[in-house]
Amino acid sequence: MTETTDKKIALITGASRGLGAALATHLASSGWHVVALGRTMGALEELDDRIKARGGTATLATLDITKDDAMRHLCRDIHDRWGHLDLWAHMAIHAPPMSPADHIALKDWDKCVAINIRATGFLIPMIAPLLAAAPERATALFVDDPDAYGKFMGAYGASKGAQMALARSWAAETERTGPRVLIEPAAPMPTGTRARFHPGEARDKLTPCATEAARLAALI
Repeated sequence: MTETTDKKIALITGASRGLGAALATHLASSGWHVVALGRTMGALEELDDRIKARGGTATLATLDITKDDAMRHLCRDIHDRWGHLDLWAHMAIHAPPMSPADHIALKDWDKCVAINIRATGFLIPMIAPLLAAAPERATALFVDDPDAYGKFMGAYGASKGAQMALARSWAAETERTGPRVLIEPAAPMPTGTRARFHPGEARDKLTPCATEAARLAALI
């Protein structure tokens, strides 16, 4: 039976850390119910504690987005419980170690393709019907990384670029029909991923994840 709620429903894939966690916290604190998906239960439980401390609500989903059956079940569960999604914010990403293009380890390339490209391509048609069922025009949010396309970033940049190509195609196809597909470049933030790429960088000069989350939430 579909659950009746006055709250908008947001699915955040990649919600356990960084911008995904910050956006989940911001939305839940603003009256949304957040379905927070990540692979690390401990990090999701810490997120849930922060959300509850601010009076918000969340459903935790400890899942790997590359597991097709698990994602099918999640989408079916969302449909059965709420009947729709108002927002899908896709924050899940794999960023391998920096490497010259002629030295990229096959395991790193395979993981980039699986998470950044294949999972995105699999999830779009799975989640699109949930967004289409929203009472008002729903939004799918993708975040681009302007720093992804430089030297030694081949596997990350190529897979991130492919992900953005999928998102831009979907945005053009649904401009009139919905959902709204929003693609935003992210400001440099003091995340663990960025620290690997920019060791020694002055982190206090970067945009806090909470600040960037608030900016994105305002666009939504």
